[in-house]
Amino acid sequence: MLRINDVFKLGQERYRILALAGQHAIWMNIDSDKAWPELVKATEIEQWILDESLRRVEDPYSELASLAVEQGSKAQVIRDQRYELIAPLIVDEEIYYRSGRGRLVQSRSDETDKPRKSLYKNLRQFWQRGAVPNALLPDYRKSGGKGQRKVSRKKLGRPRKISPGTGITVDGAIGKMFRLILDRYYVNDKGYSLPYAHRRFIDMFEAANPDVRPEDYPTLDQIRYFYRREYENADRIRLRANRISYQKDIRPLTGTATAGVLGPGSRYEIDATIADVYLLSADRQRIIGRPTLYVVVDVFSRMVAGFYIGLENPSYVTAMSALTTSMSDKIELCAHYDLEITQEQWPTVGIPNAILADRGELLGHQIESLEKAFGVRIETAPPYRGDAKGIVERYFRTLQAEFKPFTPGVVTGTKVRKQGGKDYRLDATLTLDDFTQIMLASILHRNQYAVLSKYDRDPDMPNDMALTPLNIWNWGIQNRTGRLKNVSEQALRIALLPRQKVHLSDLGVSCFGAYYTSKELLASGWLHRNGDRRVTGLQAAYDPAVADYIYLFPEKDGSEYWVCSLTDRSRQFRGKSMWELWASQEEQRKAMSVAKVAETTSKRELENLVSNTIKNAERSRPAINKQQSKAATVRGIRDNRKQERDAQRAEQTKARQPDTSKPKSDVTYLHGKPDDGAFPDFLDELFGDDE
Repeated sequence: MLRINDVFKLGQERYRILALAGQHAIWMNIDSDKAWPELVKATEIEQWILDESLRRVEDPYSELASLAVEQGSKAQVIRDQRYELIAPLIVDEEIYYRSGRGRLVQSRSDETDKPRKSLYKNLRQFWQRGAVPNALLPDYRKSGGKGQRKVSRKKLGRPRKISPGTGITVDGAIGKMFRLILDRYYVNDKGYSLPYAHRRFIDMFEAANPDVRPEDYPTLDQIRYFYRREYENADRIRLRANRISYQKDIRPLTGTATAGVLGPGSRYEIDATIADVYLLSADRQRIIGRPTLYVVVDVFSRMVAGFYIGLENPSYVTAMSALTTSMSDKIELCAHYDLEITQEQWPTVGIPNAILADRGELLGHQIESLEKAFGVRIETAPPYRGDAKGIVERYFRTLQAEFKPFTPGVVTGTKVRKQGGKDYRLDATLTLDDFTQIMLASILHRNQYAVLSKYDRDPDMPNDMALTPLNIWNWGIQNRTGRLKNVSEQALRIALLPRQKVHLSDLGVSCFGAYYTSKELLASGWLHRNGDRRVTGLQAAYDPAVADYIYLFPEKDGSEYWVCSLTDRSRQFRGKSMWELWASQEEQRKAMSVAKVAETTSKRELENLVSNTIKNAERSRPAINKQQSKAATVRGIRDNRKQERDAQRAEQTKARQPDTSKPKSDVTYLHGKPDDGAFPDFLDELFGDDE
């Protein structure tokens, strides 16, 4: 079906339909400056369409109809004058035909004293550009050659009035230098300024053009103009920024986290931060620093599913503690901090489909048990891309805003704001339990009552539903997929515990230098000392909060585990945590290292003494009596020993004689006083000299 103003292409020419007259159409070539309306049969046009020689194309002047013209502008005045001139002509159908066009134009020319050439030009422009008043606008928007490079031997721009010299035209060689300097010093993330880049350009230009006077060197404005003309605005922003900062803070945001999830439990985001508050010890006597805060958030509903608050640094171990909380029942946890809830108030119990975290926290073989055993997909964010976990990152600021205005010891900009100011660390008042209770209450409030005014609704969400995390969660459970999978809490806890390689020894299973055993391990025969080669490649799960037990997996990649307890040899670690065990071992290693240094020094002195004594003895030894046989020398050992022993006894007796200057005490003899008062001789039969 033909419509007025449709544009068709026939061969290489484009035609616009101006009017429909019964079985004919009137069209006009819009690409020729000599074209006039032509009469063509409608059946011919239809046949050309069927033969695929004629096809509809986009109207090249379609934007003129909606173009806004400034009131009172020169373009508007010219447009209105032109339209007023031809208005009586375009309403007469005879204007489309050659037979009547000349008469009408001549009559209008006589009335207005305007030349027929102007009337014909305005009519042609009116028809070719869409037959709307704006078709008569002058082409001022094309003036100046926007985006086109100006080529001239004469210096372009306003002549100088104050600065000396006339300047120089930027030709191809100077443009090449501009680009080199800009790419090297400015269009990158090095942080150099444009004036600095211009000064480096002057060094290059001066070396290449020694005959040019300094006052005629290309100016800063010229290099700035070149930069804005040759580099697109989006490229200027991207290239000037650091790659990581651009991806995180500058690039356009075209998506939303909610659009990538199917429902509650489809994806959890987990991240950690150091809370902005200093705490006291449990006895409120010592400042213990700032706690670590982990938060696990459901992306679909924005509900906080779990958390961790403690003094351990962010790591896999603390991340697993937060994930365990997020997948378990929280009633008992809340009761520990005097907060009573029902399961309907915090229903995030179960395993999600995916977990998004930083690479360092969930990277490694330890997380494979969660993936293989429960089918959880582990997703990692790129390095330095906190925006990839935008939901949980935003929650850190939201949750801490609940306590910051009221809590002493909160971190401010500087430790001492001004002279005479106070160090905010000295204001620490809360203990770890106090802070945990506040954060837990804040999480409960956010989950149940916080209105998410910027939440992007799905099209089928009811308009009368208040957008709170709990409402969105409950609606998603009823109307979406991605529900949490229910599993045994004990099996889940064991799966999330960190793993450690262990080995068997005569003393038990060695884990972190401590020894463990169990009845299953004893029954297996793996600890017997019968010379058989022991099983290798074993792994055990451990709870960092308890060193008394580990969970040994007898089969690789198996789910069966044996609970092993500390042996008596490692009784020093009973009742301690793994962190205390590691600290004790660290102190012991330091003490042993110091002792080893002293041992090495003493051992060296001992060896020197032995060596010197032997050398002195060798020098003092008399020559061997060659007249006496070896057998006679050996037979004399018993007599020689007796003589030496008698001499030694006499020397000891003399050394132990009492001091006669002091009064003697009475001595009571059990078997009577000996005749000479001396000790009896020991019999040789009691201590033989046999070699």
